[in-house]
Amino acid sequence: MRTKTTLVLFLALTIIMGSNAQTNELPRFATDAERQLEPPLSLLTIGITTPPLAPVRTMAEWEELQSLIITWNGQSTILTEIVRAARLECKVLICCSSQQVVNLAKNKLTSSGVDITSNVEFIIAPNDSIWVRDYGPNSVYANDVDSLYFVDWIYNRPSRPKDDTIATSIAPYFGVPLYSTSAAPTDLVNTGGNFMSDGMGTAFASSLILNENEFGNPYGVTNKTEAQIDGIMSDFMGIDRYIKMTPLPYDVIHHIDMHMKLLDEETLLVGQYPAGVADGPQIEANIQYVLDNFKSSFGTPYKVVRIPMPPEAGQYPNTTGDYRTYANAVFVNKTILVPFYEQAYDTTAQRVWQESMPGYKVVGINCNSIIPSLGAIHCITKEVGVNEPLRIVHQALECQDNGNTPGGYPIYATIQHRTGITGAKLFYTTDLFAPWQSTDMWQGIIPNDDWFGSIPSQPGGSTVYYYIEGTAVNGKTLARPITAPDGWWKFCVSLSSKAEEPLAATLLNIYPNPASAVTVVPLQSSAKTYGSILVFNSLGQMVQKVFAGEIPAGNSNHFLDAGRLASGAYFVKLQTGGQVQMKKLVVR
Repeated sequence: MRTKTTLVLFLALTIIMGSNAQTNELPRFATDAERQLEPPLSLLTIGITTPPLAPVRTMAEWEELQSLIITWNGQSTILTEIVRAARLECKVLICCSSQQVVNLAKNKLTSSGVDITSNVEFIIAPNDSIWVRDYGPNSVYANDVDSLYFVDWIYNRPSRPKDDTIATSIAPYFGVPLYSTSAAPTDLVNTGGNFMSDGMGTAFASSLILNENEFGNPYGVTNKTEAQIDGIMSDFMGIDRYIKMTPLPYDVIHHIDMHMKLLDEETLLVGQYPAGVADGPQIEANIQYVLDNFKSSFGTPYKVVRIPMPPEAGQYPNTTGDYRTYANAVFVNKTILVPFYEQAYDTTAQRVWQESMPGYKVVGINCNSIIPSLGAIHCITKEVGVNEPLRIVHQALECQDNGNTPGGYPIYATIQHRTGITGAKLFYTTDLFAPWQSTDMWQGIIPNDDWFGSIPSQPGGSTVYYYIEGTAVNGKTLARPITAPDGWWKFCVSLSSKAEEPLAATLLNIYPNPASAVTVVPLQSSAKTYGSILVFNSLGQMVQKVFAGEIPAGNSNHFLDAGRLASGAYFVKLQTGGQVQMKKLVVR
């Protein structure tokens, strides 16, 4: 994406900001000199300017990466540490504006003891600044897990035209089609630091996205309503729910990656100031707005993890302090790179990250030299997803009611790969120092999608640790969490005050099964009792209530309408008191 600029503009920028063989050291925000010189955008329509024909899905940042991109343009010490850690997880692609910069980068890395002979590659890719997060291409997948595409927005820094063309160097390198929001009526200005996706069609941003595309915007793009912006993001990115929050008063760039991060599909890591300090009040108001008005993609309330926003020499952004943040971190497969500043505060951040993301290697990188430019690790890196992702989506179990659950603890997942899934396993233990036990998961009627398993009942007071592993037809195997078995989900089993009781009611075999219309759910009960019969989909979301009330002694039949359900695998749950029984139902 792209701007035409005049020779006068280039000369003026060179005189005002200076240049050398390595970098102009431009901050993340537009300088005063740039604001005075910025012309309206004059777009070169590079890439495919119509949306992908297939439905697309924006990857989440915690998904598997084939590469991490950086631009070697200043802050070489920080970039060196990023390469040192990231190359152990995936390829690091270093974009350099010239061969001279390639040589400088190689010399810096090798002299710092970084092995550049494997998983480190260099390309000549003209750029103006280090902030590749904001102008680099975004990874999306056709049909959830099929072909990898890049989507490139218009960058909101017209005076940095080379930055806005970098996707045209990166896309051919990876052999990935490049889609671009650079042509009316789908011309759109956006920045990567103000965008986070859960990988399931929900994304977060500040309302900067609205301001930069509204009527009278300074970029010359056609004015857009919020509905039109949402439509473009849906067509190009697969974002069907775009949650926007009020910009923060002290965050000059209004990018949400300066104070929050998605840890998974339902967990938000949120920066926290002392009460009433700096952007603290607005952050709290924004998070409360999200919690009051939106649920996670699983249909459940978002979870919030707090992490301190540390001061600089005792000062916060409202009293001359730098905008220090620990939320500006990046996932690189099984490693998380986190900005560090000062040991007194870094140790707390390390603990929060480690407790929130078990199994990950948390690597702190000193960012004191870059944070005055309003950016850190996330801002100077960009992920590239793998070409053939093995995707596992699962909502972690919460604490179970008691230790007397005859049907065990149901585990639902969507598991996908473009070649299909041949099998899935569920691993569990109550002792991390003991061997893991495993059980097979069942596949639904829709290939490459719905899977169900069950962890056997455990004694009250136990903590159950578990993870899911899927295997694709082509042989690829991957676990979720990606760090398993070092990383896992866990839930508690609460103590029961009663001895285990015999089943008052039994859920018999459902018929017909597979079903397509009226379906019988038969019960057998030794005595009158009370209970409910509910239907859940493969993600564990309740989709139909069959019955709730008194269950008579003897045999009784209850009915559900399978014709109201989409084709796939479902699970019918009978709950009586603290006892749960499950039966699988396939809808055709």
